[in-house]
Amino acid sequence: MTCVPPEAGEAVMRRLDALARFSADPGALTRLYLTPAHREAAVQVAAWMQEAGMRTSLDAAGTVVGRYEAREPGARTLLIGSHIDTIRDAGRYDGTLGVVAGIAAVAELNARGERLPFAIEVLAFGDEEGVRFPVTLTSSRALAGTVAPDALDARDGDGIGLREALAAFGGDPDGLPALARAPDAILGYLEVHIEQGPVLEAEGLPVGIVTAIAGASRFTVTVTGQAGHAGTVPMRLRRDAVAAAAEMVLAAEAVAGETPDLVATVGVVAVPQGAVNVVAGEVRFTLDVRSPSDAVRRAALDDLMQRFAAIAARRGVGLAVARGYDAPAAACAPWLQQALAEGATRLGLRPFLLPSGAGHDGLALASLCPIGMVFVRCAGGISHSPAESITAADAGVAVRLLVDVLRHLAP
Repeated sequence: MTCVPPEAGEAVMRRLDALARFSADPGALTRLYLTPAHREAAVQVAAWMQEAGMRTSLDAAGTVVGRYEAREPGARTLLIGSHIDTIRDAGRYDGTLGVVAGIAAVAELNARGERLPFAIEVLAFGDEEGVRFPVTLTSSRALAGTVAPDALDARDGDGIGLREALAAFGGDPDGLPALARAPDAILGYLEVHIEQGPVLEAEGLPVGIVTAIAGASRFTVTVTGQAGHAGTVPMRLRRDAVAAAAEMVLAAEAVAGETPDLVATVGVVAVPQGAVNVVAGEVRFTLDVRSPSDAVRRAALDDLMQRFAAIAARRGVGLAVARGYDAPAAACAPWLQQALAEGATRLGLRPFLLPSGAGHDGLALASLCPIGMVFVRCAGGISHSPAESITAADAGVAVRLLVDVLRHLAP
């Protein structure tokens, strides 16, 4: 049984409240990558890391790195982390919980003078949400050595380039390639994160063990019909882009409903030049399809594209589908899942496995090392919202589980 004090959860919550004050928007939490609010949060996180006994640095991509050395020099390193950037008008637990929990776990080891057979690095990444620039996971991809060559050319809505913003933040745009870690030097990556869904709450469990991070495909679908007068074009002669798009949206819902471990979402529908008295000539909608199984996702997409084409042909409309994003699923390492399950059992908890439908920094790090994730129950499954909520008790359980696993993990 771990000796983490019972008040650990309250301490985590106080720090999460403190981090929420670093925001670009008064009265709301908005902390985008490489902004002044991000810089203020990074300075605070580094101070907490130092209090926990870690040596700190800011790497070339703007990641705050806290290192806790192993018992013996030359040992491999276990990475623990998450992100401190947010969406606009965010909740205060997405990402930051994993950083603060990692710091709390190392602080417990340091308070007892414990050194492990492996070094620990707690990482506070800065570009998981991908809100400011049209790229994402820049800071975690840098460690994996997979940053796209043109990523630094990206510009935000104000025309500021990523290269320029990174230099102003204190990073080093030209130093990104040197951040790539050697796989044989890294033991693995662990992340604590709110679930962002309602499953753990339904199960009555404070934490769960992630099996895989879902792969995702995103598209923009354009349906082209024939604009016409709402009162003079007979129904049988219409080539109505809205009606065709509506049928396609329902087809996406149907395919997802028929397919286990698959979700499909149409989040944006736009009718350019739409008017109350016009048969729509064009509709654009987005499509987001996710599954922890790439095979399931690919098969569902094939099915869905066939259905879209059939709808377009029957209704006499044009169809164009542009893929904008595609990321494979990232399976969590079985040995890390097992280590987390054994830790949960030692804490008197029922080990519970579930996939992650949301993306995380682990997607980038999966190409570098084995990954593992712990989900923490969140009220109503609400995320990416100021209504995001977790309890101090559950935060404390997550810290105790992390400490327990670290103490039992074999290099």
